[in-house]
Amino acid sequence: MAKSEDEIVVGDAPASDSPAVTSSTRAVDVGVSLALLAFAGVLAFDNWRTGMGWDATGPQAGYFPFYLSAILAAASVWGLAKELLVREQASGTFVTREQLRRVMQVFVPTLLFCLFTQWLGLYVASFLLIAGFMVFVGRIAVWKSLLTAFLFSLVMFVTFEIAFDVLMPKGPLEALFGR
Repeated sequence: MAKSEDEIVVGDAPASDSPAVTSSTRAVDVGVSLALLAFAGVLAFDNWRTGMGWDATGPQAGYFPFYLSAILAAASVWGLAKELLVREQASGTFVTREQLRRVMQVFVPTLLFCLFTQWLGLYVASFLLIAGFMVFVGRIAVWKSLLTAFLFSLVMFVTFEIAFDVLMPKGPLEALFGR
């Protein structure tokens, strides 16, 4: 089948000869359960410190978040118990090197977007994220990527800043427009 100009081609099938990053799903399940348990503990402590009871006006600020963190902790303990007490069944590879590389192609730029939003503002960071994804992941022509990212950022700027007057993180470029 001939490739048309508008067709986007992304290698869907990871290489079958890609080496495993982890040898079992059990190790990943235990690690995620421990991380979530630690996160739930931090949340529970902070909401207990804030106030997780009732006062004369109703529930305090930490009431609902505290119990949500308790539910998260219980689910994490359940996951740990399931993995540690149940005899390990034959499990395949959790992720191969090629699969992890593809996940990181999305995770790293998204993390950088969150960090850059603090310094560049939401609209410039969005422009960079969209253009970067289109060029490097989607392999779309640079001019199409820049135009699309610019138009998207412009529409979001007009929508949030002008039409709805919503406060969004600003950077130095937005300051030039007096917003």
